[in-house]
Amino acid sequence: MQTTINTESQISEYFMNSGTPVTSEKEVIAAVHAELAQYKTHVSDKDIVLGLIHRLESERDVVKQDIYRQALEHVLQSAASTSNS
Repeated sequence: MQTTINTESQISEYFMNSGTPVTSEKEVIAAVHAELAQYKTHVSDKDIVLGLIHRLESERDVVKQDIYRQALEHVLQSAASTSNS
């Protein structure tokens, strides 16, 4: 059991200190929203979707592309659930 905890903490420490930030979908959505809010007084889901699509099309890093896809999926599912309510 002790070696499992030690291994887990080593793995966690490696990723925390690897220099490559792990960006969640929520952080990406918030960044797109903040970027759009500089130019628009009201940012709609459609604006965020278009911003994410733009980032997805211009990004070459496959890891970031995957994060953008997941963020786009999250926004679309959220918009669909609010329109169905």
